[in-house]
Order: sequence, then C-alpha cells, then structure tokens
Amino acid sequence: MSPAELTQYLSGLIEHRIQLATMLWGPPGVGKSSIVAQTARRYGIGFIDVRLSQLAPTDLRGLPVPLDGVSRWYPPEFLPREGEGILFLDELNMAPPTMQGMAQQLILDRKVGSYELPEGWFVWAAGNRKEDRAAVFDMPAPLANRFIHLEVTPDFDSFKAYGLQAGIDERILAFLAFRPALLHQMDAKSPAWPSPRSWEMASHLLKAGLDIAPVVGEAAAAELAAYEQVYGMLPELSGILEGRLSPPFPEEPSARYALTMGLAFRAENARQALNAFRWMVEVAPSEWVQLLVCDLYRRLKVQGLGEFALLVREEPRLQAYLAEYRELVLG
Repeated sequence: MSPAELTQYLSGLIEHRIQLATMLWGPPGVGKSSIVAQTARRYGIGFIDVRLSQLAPTDLRGLPVPLDGVSRWYPPEFLPREGEGILFLDELNMAPPTMQGMAQQLILDRKVGSYELPEGWFVWAAGNRKEDRAAVFDMPAPLANRFIHLEVTPDFDSFKAYGLQAGIDERILAFLAFRPALLHQMDAKSPAWPSPRSWEMASHLLKAGLDIAPVVGEAAAAELAAYEQVYGMLPELSGILEGRLSPPFPEEPSARYALTMGLAFRAENARQALNAFRWMVEVAPSEWVQLLVCDLYRRLKVQGLGEFALLVREEPRLQAYLAEYRELVLG
C-alpha cells in the first residue's frame, strides 16, 4: 500500500480501538516511522519508539531485585505506565532471536515479566526486508502469526501531498513529478541514494545552497541540477499569481511540471490561487489544470478552503470546471 493508504489504515485501527499488534514492512527511507509518529500526533496520544536491536533481554524485562526473599522484576522506565498511545517497536527484525522472543510476550499478552501495558496503548512494529540489503533476522513463525502485516511502498502522490504541507523545496517536488522513478532508488554501490527520507534531507541542503549528492547520490543530484536550469526559462510566476501576466503555457513537459508545481507552491492566499487557476484554465490542457487544482487544494486546506470557494463562485466558468471534474480534482 502507499504511505497515504497506510496512514488511513492506521487511523482506522485507532478510531475503532483495534488493539491488534501491527507490523509495517517496507524499504528503508519510505517513511514507516514518520507515519506512525504523525498518526500519534494527529490523535493527540503518546508515542514511544523502542529499538529492540539496541537492547538486551534484561533491558526489556527489567532487573531482578530481592524483596522479602523473592526476586521481583522492576520494568524499565521507557515503558508506559498510564494514558494512551503507540508503543512502536522499530527495526523489530534487526533484533536477535532472543530479543524477538522476549518481545513476543509483550506483543501477544501485552505484558512482560511483572509489567503490563496500560489498556489505552497500541503495539505496532516495523522492519525492513532481506531484499532491502538490511541486516535482519528471520522472524519466528509464532511471532509473525501474531501481527497484522502491512507492506508500504514508495508513492510519489503521497510524498507530494506530504511535501506540500512540510515545505519541501518546490524544485524537488517538481523534479520528482517529472522523474518519479527517482523517488526511491536503492544503489548497492553507494551509501547515498534517493528515498523519500533522503529527499527531505536534500531539501534542507538545497535551501542552504549546499550540495545534495551526499544524501541522494551523484546521479540523482546531477539530474536535479540539470532540471533546475528549467526554472531559468519559466515565465514570471509572481506576475501570474498577481493576475497581471498571461504568458503562453510551455511546450516542454519538464517546464510544465516546474511551472505547475511552482504556482501551487507559491500561491500564498486564495486570491493568488484563483489567479493561477484562471490562467491555467485559459492556456493549459485540462490534465495540467487538474494537477494544479489538486495541489492547490492540498495547500489551501490547511488555511481553509472557504475563501477560495467563495472566489470561484464569482466566476461561472471556473465553477463549471470544478463541477465537471470535482471528483477527480478534489477526491
């Protein structure tokens, strides 16, 4: 499933209080851990990230302390005592079999030793697959049979929706719209390769004027650098957003992606969004208008779509366009 579909599925588990242990599978850098953390924040619940591969069995079960002639196990402080949240066992299958066996009781019985997980907590885990060149151990069949197994794969639409909200550099989003195969491309010969995680890191470097090859690799960085030259040939975006310029729509697909993404990213309010929408309707094929409005919708829904909807109502042609493509554009 895509990251967006995974987010929806995990939200369903929380909303319906389905406290079945859940295992997320996927390649490195696809966003498994981030999606779980974002889900916890969305619902205002706790989030504890435990890396079992870094623990010894006694770190999870606790230490024995003599009390009245009997050993009592005192659990570690990182396990929750109250409230509700997600106990996330990240990199579960990187832990050796002894640790996976210790975790099995926590996953199955919601307790380990004398410790019992509070009622309001979910137990979720994540891991990489052997084909991802990850140093993992086989998961014992009895443990695997206790999980809901969800596999997440890289998906550009999900990454773009996240990037528009998170402020990932528009050049990266436009480039990946043009070259979606480079969203996630593992390279066995290099420690740096493109993934959703490394592209977000690259965004910070790019905004600071630093080389991004150390995080996405030389080949991807070179392609992005070539793509950046397209921006020098674009019409003045501010003039379109302000409604004072109406240049022709570019012919080259790379320039079309750059222009469409640039308008969606730079529209700071409903009026600028309307001007971009109006111009695209006048000069661009319908598929590019739909792409723009989808991205504008993702940006504007944070601020509220009310003002944009009111402005569109004042222009029958734009209103008719949205009515015709409402399901495709707004989803």
